[in-house]
Amino acid sequence: MSLISAALKPRSVLIATDFSETSEKALSYALAIARFYGSKLCLAHVLSSIGLAMAGPDAIAACEQAVRREVADLRDWLLRTGALGGIEHKFIVRQGELWPGLREITRHEGTDLMVVGTHGRHGMGKLFFGSVAEQIFRQADCPVLTVGPHSNKHPWVGTSFTERTFLFATDFGPASFHGLTQAVAVANQFRSRLAFLTVIPAIPSSQHKGWRTVADLRKLREDARRIALQRLAEVAHNAMLDVRPEFHVEFESREPVSAWILETAERLRADLIILGLHDSGYNGVISHLASTTAYDVACSSSSPVLTLSCSSGYEELQCDRPKGQSRLCRRPI
Repeated sequence: MSLISAALKPRSVLIATDFSETSEKALSYALAIARFYGSKLCLAHVLSSIGLAMAGPDAIAACEQAVRREVADLRDWLLRTGALGGIEHKFIVRQGELWPGLREITRHEGTDLMVVGTHGRHGMGKLFFGSVAEQIFRQADCPVLTVGPHSNKHPWVGTSFTERTFLFATDFGPASFHGLTQAVAVANQFRSRLAFLTVIPAIPSSQHKGWRTVADLRKLREDARRIALQRLAEVAHNAMLDVRPEFHVEFESREPVSAWILETAERLRADLIILGLHDSGYNGVISHLASTTAYDVACSSSSPVLTLSCSSGYEELQCDRPKGQSRLCRRPI
């Protein structure tokens, strides 16, 4: 199967659940995606061994039995309502550490897309948070769709409305461009407009130490914006999009890069945010599109967030810089 075909047709979708309201949102998206693509759906719950081990084997057995009953009740309800009608499905309960357990399941099931929910930074009993979220974003072997607490509970996948906008954020680093192939494939699949966003330094870099006045600074910023827009246009031209894209350049300020991504997505009413990330073993340039940025966006976005790390196995669409031109964004978050 070609890269683009694989990107457009996930054969196996895994939804990780903790039976919370946010997980219900994520499940709605997973069901819609599985139905749209004709994918197999795997629902997984990993019963964390942390804390239970101290309670003893009886407590572990009782907890696992309760979880299996909850999974069975959920499966019965989905069958009664017709939500699983025509969808090949599988339900899995496993003990162990959360991310290692999920990773083992995804590999065993040949998962092409993982769907997860997050309750946000301040939620109690949250499904994915902090280091676990970073592990998932960076180390997953497949793309990850994160449905946050502010995401619309009604998935747009499979609906008839066609005027959609997807937002792809990049710092022109190889890691962020890792998500471009998927962004192009999904945008073309749904005949959607792909909006490109990059955030560049507000203050001139060390190579521009000669500026003296406000006018000098304004000129340097205008030049930086022009160069960034030109590079985004070159990337879009090489990507062969079916719908004319649009380009957005913002300047860094006291706000983190995630704030600009969220603000742009809200302004455009984006249906999906797409980010390419480096994995935990990546030794390339420092990127402001780190897993922490992805998590900040996922926690606050009103649209789901699709992330692809270098671990996911997707190729990069290359975008060569003009000779001698430095990268526009370097400051990590």
